[in-house]
Amino acid sequence: MPMTVTETGGGTEAFRAARDFLLRHREDYAAAYEGFAWPRPERFNWALDWFDVIAEGNDRTALHIVEEDGSEARLTFAELARRSARAANWLRGLGVTAGDRLVVMLGNQVELWEVALAAMKLRAVVIPATPLLGAADLRDRIERGRARHVVVRAEDTAKFADVPGDYTRIVVGVGVGVGVGAGAGAGATASAEAAGPTAPTAPGWISYDGVDTAPDAYVPDGPTLATDPLMLYFTSGTTARPKLVEHTHVSYPVGHLATMYWIGLKPGDVHLNISSPGWAKHAWSNLFAPWNAEATVFIHNYTRFDAGRLMREMDRAGVTSFCAPPTVWRMLIQADLTQLKTPPREVVAAGEPLNPEVIERVRSDWGVIIRDGFGQTETAVQVANTPGQRLKPGSMGRPTPGFRVVLLDAVTGEPGADEGEVALDLSTAPVGLMTGYHGDPERTAEAMAGGFYRTGDIGARDADGYLTYVGRSDDVFKASDYKISPFELESALLEHEAVAEAAVVPAPDPVRLAVPKAYVVLAEGHEPGPATAKALFEHSRAVLAPYKRLRRLEFGALPKTVSGKIRRIELREATAQGSDAEYREEDFR
Repeated sequence: MPMTVTETGGGTEAFRAARDFLLRHREDYAAAYEGFAWPRPERFNWALDWFDVIAEGNDRTALHIVEEDGSEARLTFAELARRSARAANWLRGLGVTAGDRLVVMLGNQVELWEVALAAMKLRAVVIPATPLLGAADLRDRIERGRARHVVVRAEDTAKFADVPGDYTRIVVGVGVGVGVGAGAGAGATASAEAAGPTAPTAPGWISYDGVDTAPDAYVPDGPTLATDPLMLYFTSGTTARPKLVEHTHVSYPVGHLATMYWIGLKPGDVHLNISSPGWAKHAWSNLFAPWNAEATVFIHNYTRFDAGRLMREMDRAGVTSFCAPPTVWRMLIQADLTQLKTPPREVVAAGEPLNPEVIERVRSDWGVIIRDGFGQTETAVQVANTPGQRLKPGSMGRPTPGFRVVLLDAVTGEPGADEGEVALDLSTAPVGLMTGYHGDPERTAEAMAGGFYRTGDIGARDADGYLTYVGRSDDVFKASDYKISPFELESALLEHEAVAEAAVVPAPDPVRLAVPKAYVVLAEGHEPGPATAKALFEHSRAVLAPYKRLRRLEFGALPKTVSGKIRRIELREATAQGSDAEYREEDFR
């Protein structure tokens, strides 16, 4: 039965109706896809109109963080509502107003969620930033993002010494007291004077501890329009200068109803998503999707990945749903997965396509199947294997509720191709799509040309409507006039026990134009050298068609962005220059 709420229904009621519709049909894809309609309120503030509403009198755990040393923090929905209100009042006292840009560079700590909710309540625009960023990246975010305020961990304040600008500097984790100095701004001075005389905690920085002096009750100073900007994401920049992806107060909060549906979240679930703060997937699955479902966000912080410890904490916390990027899944299967006594009900992967052999290992040991999903910083999840549906090996699933996905022909650009660029039909006005690339109308027009949002990813559709990922449009290459998908070759390599990670790029060849070359990271217990190279070439010949098989191979680490994506452009450039460290298939004949 289709939703009874109209698409123009208002605020909290329309959002709840859409959320509940997806929960009722969480394992009935046909009903969910055909019957779902995006709520399209004119005014909506997710922090005020949804989170605070579900938080009223709610003593269930909203956020549970376990540190490496065993210490932990648990906050209920009601507590987080109060704390975020206090933070909003305090930030307003420092001069943070609607429309201000706020760089938030925190780890997985309570203050991250407090500030995120507080900024929404204030209608400030959050620029998420990972603590891994250096001074050059931060200068770019301050300048192009036109940031007026930053909230930073104490250990990262030194990075801003060479980042000029008149912006309020707020530091988390330096002890009680409010410090005021150059660049703090007039609002900061007023706040410090109201709090009384204190010793500066760091030159030019204001201690976040001052938030404890603010009142719990927050009264907004105006309505939030659905079209008001909420977030500015700097993309990871695998090939060029980062773009600024702009999202509104509905495109991510409401758009991630689709993400909630993909993961299979329900009220009362405990959800673990391994993702670094500052990246879109963190907001997807550590903020909007779980709290849309009224589930608990569970975090385990660590400095070095320990599969055994992670599984012990998952058991102890009662994790019911788990999302991790392919890199983490590949590390997990190096361990004994049976250490986890109670596997999650739902397990998903996102970021890059997950290879079939990893999926099979988890199915064998945990009795659950990892369900792939496909989306971007620019969108919520567009394509996914949703709960209860038939899965096809290698497929990333079908379009999620609310999204009409088409494949654009590579030659004509017309929709309806069996293989082509994955795109969204803009005539349906999908809510879970960015406004555009902020400050870059030309790039926005290019991405939205012809009435379609173009993802830059190539996919293939079968007769049942399932989509299979082929690769980025600039990653697919031709060898001897045959089209090569790097992902297919990488998946074949990962079937070999010696391979932990692999990336395939074209290598110049005078006869074939290009041949596949693999860069390989070896699994523990395997050493680089001619014997291993020979074994991998033999494996390639055994499992791949002749035109696809590897012709060159090199061992070593893979260059990655700070978000963990492989920088194939660096591998292509290195390959073009040649290397004395590579092995060639013909050397082993």
